[in-house]
Amino acid sequence: MTDTLNFTETPARDRDRTKARLYRMVMPDHLCPFGLKSKWLLEHKGYEVEDHPLTTREETDAFMDKHGVETTPQTFIEGQRIGGYDELRAFFGQALKGEDETSYRPVIAIFSVAFLIAAALMLRAGNIDPLFLLTGFVAVAMVLLGLQKLQDVEGFSTMFLNYDLLARKWVPYGYIYPYAETLAGVLMVAGLLPWLSGPLALFIGTVGAVSVFKAVYIDRRELKCACVGGGSNVPLGFVSLTENLMMMGMGTWTILQALL
Repeated sequence: MTDTLNFTETPARDRDRTKARLYRMVMPDHLCPFGLKSKWLLEHKGYEVEDHPLTTREETDAFMDKHGVETTPQTFIEGQRIGGYDELRAFFGQALKGEDETSYRPVIAIFSVAFLIAAALMLRAGNIDPLFLLTGFVAVAMVLLGLQKLQDVEGFSTMFLNYDLLARKWVPYGYIYPYAETLAGVLMVAGLLPWLSGPLALFIGTVGAVSVFKAVYIDRRELKCACVGGGSNVPLGFVSLTENLMMMGMGTWTILQALL
């Protein structure tokens, strides 16, 4: 008798896929995001994932006690425990960022977006002018940088006190600075009150430039830059000095425009 073909049999290419077991929290009030990331990463790498949702706190605690781990998710490949999401990324050779690792990503993102917004404003105004683009870029960058500081004024002021000369003499300046930078940028974008925005930008830019230059290039201190907020890992130096020089230039240009 002719054997019946099994059309539901798993294709050979799927049978050969390496299997991975994943244990992750899937509770009514908490769906572990790292568990989802681990599952996606395994599937993206071609693994067949044997998913084991941990649906209660008791089930999760029992699993962690059994395997001697303190966190979930946990991934096992070929019977070997790989670990959590970061360990899984390391297993696949992906770079991991350290807590204190220097990163220019926030600055690059802010300046890139500021340039694109300035270009969009230029196109919207129908004023294809490199000077319009440059001034718009600086003004928008000031707003975005100020916004970063406004997210955590307390954290910014603490980091700012490490090097700003005026803030060290008068502590409230560290709290005022984020509002002053943002206000000057907004007024410049709108083209309003140049008699206020120009001197304000020139003042805070000059004080900042002198402070950074002294701390970095004279005192040779290695500090974190508060330019993108209190929690940044951007080193104090070229980036912060550039921010302050941009404000000085924009402040000077705004004052000259108002006087002409």
